[in-house]
Amino acid sequence: MTSKDSLVSSAWVIGLGFNLVDDSGAAKLLNFDELNGVPFPSRLSIGRYFENGFGVELIGSYNVYEVGTVIDTQPNPVESDYFGIDSRISYDLNYLIGETAWFDPYLGVGLGYTDANNVGRATFNGVVGFRTWFSDKWGLDFNASGKWNLGDEGTNHVQYGAGVVHRFDITKKLSKKGKAKAAELERLNRDRERRRDSINRVQIERERKEEEARRKEVDEKLAAKIKEAKLAKTAELKAEFENIAEELGTVYYEFNSPGLTDELKELLDAMAKVMAQEPRFMIKVIAHTDSRGDSEYNDWLSNKRAVNAKSYLESKGISPARITSEGAGERKLVNKCSDGVPCTRDEHSRNRRTEVILTFAE
Repeated sequence: MTSKDSLVSSAWVIGLGFNLVDDSGAAKLLNFDELNGVPFPSRLSIGRYFENGFGVELIGSYNVYEVGTVIDTQPNPVESDYFGIDSRISYDLNYLIGETAWFDPYLGVGLGYTDANNVGRATFNGVVGFRTWFSDKWGLDFNASGKWNLGDEGTNHVQYGAGVVHRFDITKKLSKKGKAKAAELERLNRDRERRRDSINRVQIERERKEEEARRKEVDEKLAAKIKEAKLAKTAELKAEFENIAEELGTVYYEFNSPGLTDELKELLDAMAKVMAQEPRFMIKVIAHTDSRGDSEYNDWLSNKRAVNAKSYLESKGISPARITSEGAGERKLVNKCSDGVPCTRDEHSRNRRTEVILTFAE
């Protein structure tokens, strides 16, 4: 890619040059006999041109009407000044006809104000011109503007301009040639990639399959070992729990007491140890009372016993979400000692018990 493969798409443009004015009223193009001009730069412009081809420009110009030239259809008796300030919107025709190398034509319309022959007038302007660029920054501008009077005084006139233009704050884009070259480079790169891929494809595929097979074998062996270890650990913990439950058996409460006995604490300590090793274990604590006393009181007492047991497990680091508690009161007696049935203290004590149930969440 070279500098010729890109074009200026937007920029600021300033210009300095000369202007000639034909205000004879004859409406002739290039009416050289009636042109007025000064021998020094007399036209200054600044504009902004955009990527869509449009531009806006502000132009100031100065001139002198010479004695004897025709002004407003009459010979000029005395030398008089000409001042013009014009604004315009232009469009770069290259956006329609395509890039034309050094030739950059444009059309435009705008409004202006002119003070000429001691008469001020507002004008509607139409412009045709072209620029030729020597580089991205420097070029020449040639244009002709027809200025139609919007008032009653003065006549329509023609103004010609020529000067040097300079672009700055430039944004560039690829030209048609540059786009074609970029597309060709991209195509060549794709072809090169395809050739390289075709050369290495068989080897890469073979290595990929070999690596995939090795990885799969390692993953399967590791997964089997992990699964075997988990199953063994779970079985071991279940067996440990069963042994604890069998050794400690059922734990009983003192009469009318919600406090934890040493035997119950021993059981809960063992259960907490097992649960800490297997996070999928869940535990349920169920507390019972004997039938003596009011049933509502017994419900409260059994619930208090169950909550105390749950709190004790939590104090051992077991999450509350893994523990449930239930107070069964006197509703699940293990013998005949219900209300009104004579029983010994020992028979009643068998109903004041706590059950601890361990379950496994798959």
